[in-house]
Amino acid sequence: MSYESAIPVSNITGNRKALCVVVDTKGSTPRKIGAKMWVNENGQIKGSIGGGSLEKQVIKDALNQINKGEPKLFKHDLLHEHSMCCGGTVYIYIEPEMPKSRLYIFGAGHTGEALAKLAIPIGFEVYVIDDRSEYLDALKIDGINKMNIDHREVLSVLPFDQHTFIAIMTYDHAIDRDILNYCINQPHAYLGMIGSKRKVEITKKKFTEGKLATKKQLNQVDMPMGLKIKAEDPYEIAVSILAKLIEVKNGK
Repeated sequence: MSYESAIPVSNITGNRKALCVVVDTKGSTPRKIGAKMWVNENGQIKGSIGGGSLEKQVIKDALNQINKGEPKLFKHDLLHEHSMCCGGTVYIYIEPEMPKSRLYIFGAGHTGEALAKLAIPIGFEVYVIDDRSEYLDALKIDGINKMNIDHREVLSVLPFDQHTFIAIMTYDHAIDRDILNYCINQPHAYLGMIGSKRKVEITKKKFTEGKLATKKQLNQVDMPMGLKIKAEDPYEIAVSILAKLIEVKNGK
């Protein structure tokens, strides 16, 4: 097995965080313009914008903006809002730094290649996973991460979270179902599997009868994958899939 990846698997996790910057002050304040503090989603901080009750409130505000995924400017009256005797006013700009949406493409065939090409300029962090080295070697796409490894080996080491998008399109229906069986129980933003209506019906029947997933879980899987635009060739199918990924990503 081999990984041709800009980022090792062990390093592709990460907390959401926000940068808090003092952008303006009036009167006496503990820190001046330019003071910075990072706050990550578990409340840990690096740096300081003034300490005390001001900093406590800024941490709370930062966590709120991380969850909202949008920046905001806050005004703090130190005396009246925080009982700080310096008594000035501080303006703090909080900007969340959101992680990239990570796209796992299982299968380096024609549609997988087309989807990888289209997803890079949209801003996805793309990983193409296939046990066929000759197919991965044929991919000449700047910015993608190629993983030449059997799906049974890689699934347990891949990180999954609410920013993970999964597109299943290997060369074998049994492999597709095996990957789906694992991923359906992992955190994700999107999970889809390529295939005909018959393939989907058989998959749902196997998963239901085998008690591998609930009907609710299966209904949340995008299969057949992509928007219904009567796509036929690999690029048209990839466009339909990418459109669905964008819909999910921007709807979060």
